[in-house]
Amino acid sequence: MFSITVRDHIMIAHSFSGEVFGPAQRLHGATFLVDATFRREQLDDDNIVVDIGLATQELGAVVSELNYRNLDNEPDFAGINTSTEFLAKVIADRLAERIEKGAMGEGAKGLAGLTVTLHESHVAWASYERAL
Repeated sequence: MFSITVRDHIMIAHSFSGEVFGPAQRLHGATFLVDATFRREQLDDDNIVVDIGLATQELGAVVSELNYRNLDNEPDFAGINTSTEFLAKVIADRLAERIEKGAMGEGAKGLAGLTVTLHESHVAWASYERAL
């Protein structure tokens, strides 16, 4: 399996419901490094997984929808704990929608899968992996 990874970042605010979250139940900020890894079994006719420039552009477009937002105020997330794991899935699903609509070119239609990883710090991160 071949893969390429592109990176961006987001800065958000949010709070959590539930005792398991301790002090994170209060409003707090988070900055995440966001990695999107695209996979395919065979390289395309240009010997690439996907156009890195388009992958970077589309990841940037997806994270810009979340960047500098208080997720507690976003209608899409009403009543939802926007955990790192949950946000990785949101970003992966939104990237997948863009791929399906052709935003990453014809070559992206041969992609087999996508993994989005959100790094909370240098020692902790969460990922969501999905087929395409």
